[in-house]
Amino acid sequence: MRIYHNNLSSTLNQGFKPIWLVFGDEPWQKNDSLATIKSSYLQQGFDEVIRFTADDKFDWSNVVNEYQSMSLFSSQRIIEVEILSGKVNEAAGKTLLALSEQFHNDVVLVIHGPKLDAAQQKKKWFKTLEDLGCFLPIYDIEGKQLNQWLNRQINQLKLNIHPDVIPLMIELFEGNLLALDQELQKLSILFGQNQVTIQDAEKIIINQAKFNPFQVVDTLLKGDLKKCVAILDQLQHEGAPIGQLVWFLHKEISQLIEMQEKLKQGESINNLYKTYRIWEKKKPLYQHALNNMTYGNLSHGLSRLAEVDLISKTSSDFNPYILLSDICITLYHGQTTSTLPLDYEYS
Repeated sequence: MRIYHNNLSSTLNQGFKPIWLVFGDEPWQKNDSLATIKSSYLQQGFDEVIRFTADDKFDWSNVVNEYQSMSLFSSQRIIEVEILSGKVNEAAGKTLLALSEQFHNDVVLVIHGPKLDAAQQKKKWFKTLEDLGCFLPIYDIEGKQLNQWLNRQINQLKLNIHPDVIPLMIELFEGNLLALDQELQKLSILFGQNQVTIQDAEKIIINQAKFNPFQVVDTLLKGDLKKCVAILDQLQHEGAPIGQLVWFLHKEISQLIEMQEKLKQGESINNLYKTYRIWEKKKPLYQHALNNMTYGNLSHGLSRLAEVDLISKTSSDFNPYILLSDICITLYHGQTTSTLPLDYEYS
């Protein structure tokens, strides 16, 4: 059974599940899910929690032995296993398959870790455990879902926040739910049920938004250049490696050039989506980019990106993050930036 974070409480109310699989990289939802699952079973009399941390050398028979043993402290136990790598080898998979045949109502097994790739989710051990219990994949919350999440948290904390504060908080904390939740907790302590105005928020809220190269690319495809520049500025403050950003942009621009070439040759957009394995969620982003980035601008952007890469490796007189902002603008407005030199002096 596969569920999502917003279905967790209702699923727990539906009855006992012997196995819970929680995998993903977004920390707030992950921590909240694990705490909610354990709290629910602790309230039902599962008053002992045994924890394991599984690396590549972990002996999974330890989990089996613990599952099968009689506890001196409680007849109902929660066994929690954190998988550090996000991968389960063949031997461990066989052990979990064997254990699944022994599941009973006195022990809850909670296995969690980083995001599982598609190959891991197709393994027999995983599909078997998912069928017997619950799989809760953790995804980033963005856009409309982030707005809904924020309003739910505000209601739960009984905060009185002026509507103008909502877009400010989303702009500052998008990509960092953990910091956003902490900020809401702080506002709850400071203001209680008194209204939090936009002036109050600007004075108190610290910019802790956390972004990654994938969000730079998605924002660029969407054409939101202002946000693109803001993300690059935030990544600079966080010390993101410039070489990594160059690599991501090079990969994306090169792919868009190839897609433009194939469109000119008469290939359909749907075939391109299949060829380049574009997810359904990202199809509108690529549609926008291909409609608004010309072949000439893409080629010019790729050329300038090579210059940025060279400058970042050979000179300390320039801010490479600002140069990357130029690349993003070039992809949509190459006719303007082509008249401007890239290697301006930065001060």
